[in-house]
Amino acid sequence: MRRFASLTLLLAACSTAAATTGPDPSAGGTDSSDSQSGSTTLDDLTAPGGTTGGSGVPTTGEGTDTLDPNATGTTSGGAEQDYEAPGPAPVGNATFSVVAGDRTLLVEAWYPADASAQAAAEAGHPIAEFVPEGPQRDEMVALLGQLSEHGQVGVREQTRSARGAASAGAGPYPLVMFSHCHGCVRFSMFTIAERLASHGFVVVAPDHTGNTLFDEPQAPLDEAFLQVRVADQRAVLDAVLDAGNSAVPEAIRGAIDATRIGAMGHSYGAATAGRLAQEDDRIVAALPIAAPVQNPIFSGTKLAEIVEPQLFVLAVEDNSIGKIGNQLIESNFDAAATPTYLVRMKDTGHWGPTDICGLAEQFDAGCGPGTRQTDGSEFVYLAPVEARAIVASYAVAFFDHHLRGNAEAQAFLQTATPPEVVEVEARL
Repeated sequence: MRRFASLTLLLAACSTAAATTGPDPSAGGTDSSDSQSGSTTLDDLTAPGGTTGGSGVPTTGEGTDTLDPNATGTTSGGAEQDYEAPGPAPVGNATFSVVAGDRTLLVEAWYPADASAQAAAEAGHPIAEFVPEGPQRDEMVALLGQLSEHGQVGVREQTRSARGAASAGAGPYPLVMFSHCHGCVRFSMFTIAERLASHGFVVVAPDHTGNTLFDEPQAPLDEAFLQVRVADQRAVLDAVLDAGNSAVPEAIRGAIDATRIGAMGHSYGAATAGRLAQEDDRIVAALPIAAPVQNPIFSGTKLAEIVEPQLFVLAVEDNSIGKIGNQLIESNFDAAATPTYLVRMKDTGHWGPTDICGLAEQFDAGCGPGTRQTDGSEFVYLAPVEARAIVASYAVAFFDHHLRGNAEAQAFLQTATPPEVVEVEARL
């Protein structure tokens, strides 16, 4: 299986981490607003500044990434909001294409679906169906067939979403733009996308053409291609905000609230999400996962120019970006505009929170047995099903607070959940 240059090699080439300078302490993103009271429906989940409550009754069965189905989260207006469980909406998903300059991008969308899609969403579909029929799907099927050779248990092979389902019709919805990792795919974190969609968000994720699992050679990890990736994100955002764009699936066309848009990304995608927040005023909150936003590789990214709230996710045993990468995440958190949050996940590797951990050799670090970067000892990584659930819970709480104005989400964002795995810091 082909391999690609890892971010840690490029970071290690820098003898010292670039110094970060914090922004004006008075700068910062929108914090919170009062929540409303009353009974909870999907309309409440999408109402600006409204309650985001609801029992969030968890579903059961294969592919449900919940740490404790009976756990309860924060409350809003007297209604329980369980960030650790799926929300009340079944999840729909659809694939479409967007032209970005001379690039054609395959894009995936996840969204709250009509109640009639519940059974289809529960049944889901094989993840190979995310890949169009042809040689790339054949390659995906071959990779899935080789999972036992890796001895890994990280890949989710079945979704919990209904293809082409009708929308719940309770928009306009807040939107989260997702950017995938280096040499990955747009659906590499579909568990987190499904969790967000079940709680009333739309998640949209393009393949960064030239930098996906199926591309050889890979586009580089450098400033020039970071700009290409950001341009991809902006083109897709332009498309989904265009209510008259017939290329956008009907379920989300004209259903996005242009004032409530977040950015999220993993690894190279984390750097992409940070730059998007810096350069595009439509982004109001960013969630970078397992990589620093400002670092020596991407000279154009300046934390001092990112005033939006950020939540950084750090995998303590990240053998991909290594100690240098994690130190940079820590320094990013220290220098970021407030409010900002740092979620450290013990025993977790770079690919642990993804749905492709162990899909190929280059995605093995993070699932199964490994070697600690902290002391070199042998250990077993936190199970990906748990790592995904943790990141999904904090993602819903973060965007609930900073896109929907639910002040009650702040309590969850400052709580280590579960405390034996997670450490949390917040600068408010």
